[in-house]
This record gives sequence, structure tokens and C-alpha cells, in this order.
Amino acid sequence: MRVLLVGAGGVGTAITRIAARRPFFDHMVVADYDLARAEAAVAALGDGATRFSACRTDASDESAVAALLKEQRCDVLLNATDPRFVLPLFHAAAAAGAHYLDMAMSLSRPHPERPYELCGVKLGDAQFEQAERWEKAGRLALVGMGVEPGMSDVFARYAADELFDEIEEIGIRDGADLTVEGYDFAPSFNIWTTIEECLNPPVVYEAGRGWFTTEPFSEPEVFDFPEGIGPVECVNVEHEEVLLVPRWIDAKRVTFKYGLGEDFIGKLKTLHALGLDSTAPVTVATDLGPAQVSPRDVVAAALPDPATLGDRMTGKTCAGTWVKGVKDGAPREVYLYHVVDNEWSMREYGCQAVVWQTAINPVVALELLAAGIWSGAGVLGPEAFAPRPFLDLLTAYGSPWGLREQ
Repeated sequence: MRVLLVGAGGVGTAITRIAARRPFFDHMVVADYDLARAEAAVAALGDGATRFSACRTDASDESAVAALLKEQRCDVLLNATDPRFVLPLFHAAAAAGAHYLDMAMSLSRPHPERPYELCGVKLGDAQFEQAERWEKAGRLALVGMGVEPGMSDVFARYAADELFDEIEEIGIRDGADLTVEGYDFAPSFNIWTTIEECLNPPVVYEAGRGWFTTEPFSEPEVFDFPEGIGPVECVNVEHEEVLLVPRWIDAKRVTFKYGLGEDFIGKLKTLHALGLDSTAPVTVATDLGPAQVSPRDVVAAALPDPATLGDRMTGKTCAGTWVKGVKDGAPREVYLYHVVDNEWSMREYGCQAVVWQTAINPVVALELLAAGIWSGAGVLGPEAFAPRPFLDLLTAYGSPWGLREQ
């Protein structure tokens, strides 16, 4: 297997460090708009860099990426960029006849008149519209294969297959006790993506009603996270699992709630009130004359790069799937989860916990695809595949998962 990895930021760099320890692929081309960043990701691998190379590409240039896939004879494109570049990379892979894998899906657009009641364009709609094209071509687009979405969806499939006869609700619950020394506000993940998912109308799924939306930060609840993290207040956030799970799993309700905290929510609300969450360019006066700048890009530029925060970060992050239903005629609730301690991920891989936890999952999925254990054609989510091989391999990577009866 030859892989084109597009994006050498925090997650992309973590992917190279995880993949370098596994023998399943022949070569990985690391491509980024900033060539120096791609070269640094490869150079950091030391003696393990022999199966890696670096090059420059523009993720927004569909034809250039398609040409790169063909030039490098890559079988699969692994997208480690932010969601703005999902569609050009998705289309580039299709044009080049390559398989495709991402960790976030094509962007949504709120309903123009009733954004907090009805869905407009949903996450992933633009990709699922192309499912027949991918299926006819015999190519796989495995979408949403990070940690959330990704591992969380695998947990949902495992629960449906092995733990429940009937499912009342599947709720993704994400929380952490991470702190970053020296910063009043330092998100542990890409702020562009964080703003997008937290300030868009959250989507909820209910059987018989389908998908609908609520207001941001709705339905707060306190969820007790395992391994010492403890109680964290979680709120509804727009996320891909709610759009993926009901396509393959029979559940009466599906939600996603994120443990943001009052301070974080307050800052996001302030960014929104000031218009600093907007992606529409505004004209800014500079010494070189007027410039068109996106307010959200300015916010991202003003904040520290999450990939560089590991040395200042302490604590753990937890991603998991809470499931409520019936097994053998009796009610049951479980929480399937995966915890990463930042001290461990920094010591073992030199990567902070959140980006490392995201990165391990597409590497595990690629190994299953390379071995033929997972296979398929079309646009498919993680729920479309057997969960046990993924969970077993995740443990074999040295990163076990857990199950707690509620």
C-alpha cells in the first residue's frame, strides 16, 4: 500500500509517528502547503523515515492533488487537513482512482430560515451524494475515521452487534481534564474546526422524526468520565456521529455532547457576538494596502498551535460512546471509552494527547484495509465494518479501550 497523507499539522505528524512503527504499508508521501512542515514531520522519524517522503501540495487544488496521487502511485489518500478541504481532496481521490479516508466530513450549512429546528445541508451530505459514483468505480471512501467521529462509531457498531438486543439511545460523550500552563485560552484541537462544530446548530436524531437541530450548547448534562477525569458538564454540539450512526445502526435516539466547560463556552459565545467566528473575508487596512482576511483565520493565527502545547499540557482526554438499551430482556447501560494520558503520549510519541488520539484511528483502519480485513466500495462510515478487528488491533497498538457498566 502506498499512501498520500495530505496535511502535516498536529494530527498528520502524529499519524507519521504511529505509522512508522507498523509494517503494513510500502510508502507514505507526506504533503503539505508548507513544504518545511512536511519535511520536518519526515525528518523527525529518524531511522524510521526510509518509507516516507515529503512534498508540497495545495489541498484546495483538486487537479494538482489528483496528479500527485498518480505521480506517486498512491493507492489511498488520507486527509489530515481541516474540513474546508474535504471536498477537493475527496474529488481528487475519485479522479485519480484512489481510495479515500478522512477524519471529518464535508461541511454543513444551517437552514436559512429555521436553523435551530430544521437541518439545512448536513455534515457529509455532499459526500454521500457521490456514493453511487464511488461504488460503481469499486473504490472506497471511508469517511469520519478519526476518534470522534471514528472510534466512537466503531464503539456504537460493537454495542449493537455484541452488547444489546435493542438500543434506545446512543450518545457520544467527550470530556477531559487537560490544562495548559501559561495560557488563559489554548484549545487542544484546531480552533477553526472547534468554532465550526460548536457554534453551528447541533443535530439530534430521533427515530420517526429523523434529523433535527437545536440551539448551540443545548441540553446540558453532567457526565462522569472514567480513569480519574470525573464529572464534566457536556452540551450538544454538531458532530458527524449523529449523521453517521443512524445510517447503519437501529437506535431510537442519537446525540453528541462535548465537555466544553463554562469558560470555554463563554469565549466561543464572545467570538460569535463579535463576528470573529465568520469565514467570510473582511477588508483590513495594512501597511501594504487593503487585505481580505477571514476573521476566523485571524483567531486561529492569534492562538498557539495545538500541536505545540504538549510540553505545557497535563491531564487526560476521553472519547467514548454511551449506549442505553435492552439485553436479554433486561435494561442495560454501558460506556465504551478510550482514554489517553498526555504524559504518556508525549513520552512515547512526542505528541499531545488529543491529536495523538485522533491520529491512531485512521492508521488502524489503513492497516485493516491493507490486510483485506476491512473492504468495501462506496461512501461508507466506520459503522459499515466489523468492529472487533479494529478494537483488537487498537489494543495491539498499545492503546487499549475500556467498557464500563453504568
